[in-house]
Amino acid sequence: MDSIVRPYSQVFDTLRKVGLRPTRQRLGLARLLFENGDRHVTAEQLHAEAANANLRVSLATIYNTLNQFTGVGLMREVVVEPGRSYFDTNTTDHHHFFHEDTAQLQDIPGDAISVGKVPEPPAGTRVERVDIIVRIRG
Repeated sequence: MDSIVRPYSQVFDTLRKVGLRPTRQRLGLARLLFENGDRHVTAEQLHAEAANANLRVSLATIYNTLNQFTGVGLMREVVVEPGRSYFDTNTTDHHHFFHEDTAQLQDIPGDAISVGKVPEPPAGTRVERVDIIVRIRG
């Protein structure tokens, strides 16, 4: 007997694996975020996409969900300046170009940048990762 693949089955399983309850809103947002490859999105962009997809969800819920997804490792937050964050579905080791003119992020492979020296972290802490944002224009 062939197994039936439901439209939300992959994101449903992903949410369950990381310990998040697969609510209707989380499932809908996860589909928007993860089903079309790696991407960078602001909360406001995701809110507009959700509205276009007839997914009724408040901006506060968008922020909460993005922070929950980041907290369990499904995404990374990229802060390009105070008060301006993007959420990245690519959680592999990589860095970013930030296009100042268009406010777009573009991935840089992790091995394309070499960090010569990282200072010793304060006592009782460890370096988790180094994030580099290369700002470009033109």
